[in-house]
Amino acid sequence: MKWLRFRLEGITGFGCLQGDDILVHEGDLFQDPRPTGRTVPVSQVEILCPCRPSKILALWNNFKAAAEKNGWATPAEPLYFLKSPNSYARHLQTIQRPQGDVGRVVYEAELGIVMGRTGRNIAPQDSAAHIFGFTCVNDVTAVELLRSDPSFDQWTRAKNFDGFTPFGPWIETEFDAASARVRALVKGRERQDYPVSDMFFAPAELFSRLSRDMTLEAGDIISCGTSLGAMPWQDDIEVQVVIDGIGTLSNTLKPSSPS
Repeated sequence: MKWLRFRLEGITGFGCLQGDDILVHEGDLFQDPRPTGRTVPVSQVEILCPCRPSKILALWNNFKAAAEKNGWATPAEPLYFLKSPNSYARHLQTIQRPQGDVGRVVYEAELGIVMGRTGRNIAPQDSAAHIFGFTCVNDVTAVELLRSDPSFDQWTRAKNFDGFTPFGPWIETEFDAASARVRALVKGRERQDYPVSDMFFAPAELFSRLSRDMTLEAGDIISCGTSLGAMPWQDDIEVQVVIDGIGTLSNTLKPSSPS
């Protein structure tokens, strides 16, 4: 089942996708969604971010193929950073290149796991009960800023410019992550294609380990990291994150606006 949020005639709502229509619901998506009996064509709405996370936890060095090629050591535990709400962007939203000389901006196609209920210290065998579903994520990075100051790695700045975390277009609740592949298409040309099964830390283990560090709230997202093929994102170019079984997230990077 594909759940999404939308805006129609200035009103925000949510529902599940059935063919070309949205079956509108009311209440809380993660607690008690109730069908209203109303449907609206998906072609008539503006698709919003499918949920409003209090935080997104994004993984680094979580794929074996990338670690082998780049000479990275096998991580003993998940290596992650936070992405802030100002960085969230919806499907089809234009992403503005930051002002100033930030260097290359890189796209990273990733699988996102959406938390369905609040939890802390979740046991691996209980993780499935806390996972609401899965979505597509583009973890955008101003990669040259990361280590531009030798005294301090700037993960927060490089990863959290406005619009640097598009996700969506919806949350798929019936999805086999173990057999999935994540792809990035640039102007329709495939640039990334890797299996989710190549992760060092699979979804259930990620949920368990990260929940030891902090409370995970309903709607929070764990972005599982990326693998080989992430490249600089050129201005006026559309990048699509495609995960069969979920859908396609599309965004275009635009030149920075004058100050």
